[in-house]
Amino acid sequence: MDLLQSPLHQRHEALGAKFSEFGGWSMPLEYAGGGVLAEHKAVREGVGVFDVSHLGKALVRGTGAAAFVNSCLTNDLTRISPGRAQYTLCCAEDGGTVDDLIAYLRSDFEVFLIPNAANTAEVVRRLRAAAPEGIEVEDQHRDHAVLAIQGPLSDELLTAVGLPVEHDYMSFASGMIDGIELTVCRTGYTGERGYELVVAAEEAGPVWDAVMAAGESLGIRACGLGARDTLRTEMGYPLHGHELSAEVSPVMARTGWAVGWSKPAFWGKEALERQRAEKSVRTLRGLLAQGRGIPRPGMSVRDEDGAEIGEITSGTFSPTLRQGIGLALLEPGVPDGATVTVDVRGRQEAFTVSKPPFVQPSTKES
Repeated sequence: MDLLQSPLHQRHEALGAKFSEFGGWSMPLEYAGGGVLAEHKAVREGVGVFDVSHLGKALVRGTGAAAFVNSCLTNDLTRISPGRAQYTLCCAEDGGTVDDLIAYLRSDFEVFLIPNAANTAEVVRRLRAAAPEGIEVEDQHRDHAVLAIQGPLSDELLTAVGLPVEHDYMSFASGMIDGIELTVCRTGYTGERGYELVVAAEEAGPVWDAVMAAGESLGIRACGLGARDTLRTEMGYPLHGHELSAEVSPVMARTGWAVGWSKPAFWGKEALERQRAEKSVRTLRGLLAQGRGIPRPGMSVRDEDGAEIGEITSGTFSPTLRQGIGLALLEPGVPDGATVTVDVRGRQEAFTVSKPPFVQPSTKES
């Protein structure tokens, strides 16, 4: 399969990046001279920059565009005003999750969406199929690059390159670097204070260079998707294909807070309401290792009697806690604090059922 490349690919090569396939793209997994642990630490204690240009981009525009999006996706766009962003989900009629994404409300006539890379085409297809006359859904996946500036020193970095930092969490503002226009979003996937810069793909190189130059005195590190995964797992954030999927609904993933339950309609509403009322489906929980075990996706979870009660969806070594952590779909009724076991390469390792986040970020984001 021919993989797509970020417009910053050559810059990553120059930094000694190790690449990995992700959502049909070749993206940096980690960089020479540090690796995942150093990159993770930079974001928790200083500042790091991620190239997340593989993320999807789509534009819905036309008379009634915001109302149309609101009738399709789970969250309630009427809760926010133009200039703000909202986490939401695209569901199938059976409640399964097609994708989770961020909706940026530009106006009643224009909504910019950032889905996950592998799901962009399907999200666009579904929206186009449902769109009434006068509403256009445009796939802009390769038109924009996205740089995520994350960490407690992210304000200092953006100030150094002349970008705005005063706007609230989950909002966005216009900015400019050396004459290049971009959008500065107070969003991220690490739990730390941070921003995501959306810029035209052909202008991404000079913006990356300016950010790296300004961040040199702050100890900035280029960070890959390896550190992005350990950071999001420490926060308990879901990843599509793991904690969310066609088989895992927002109710199961405990993202019901991103569902506008009082809305008259959205895709999958009846199925989600049924799951919510019945309380019979497995739900997402956190697991904290009592010993040295590191859980991995697909491993079974058992109670103290040896009965299988769930499955690991994500697992890693926490660089902050220096121990194994995991997310798992567990049967209802398992209390926080319970001891369970996970089959880690033939060994029954003990874990404590915990409520994420596993760590407290050094800068309160929300």
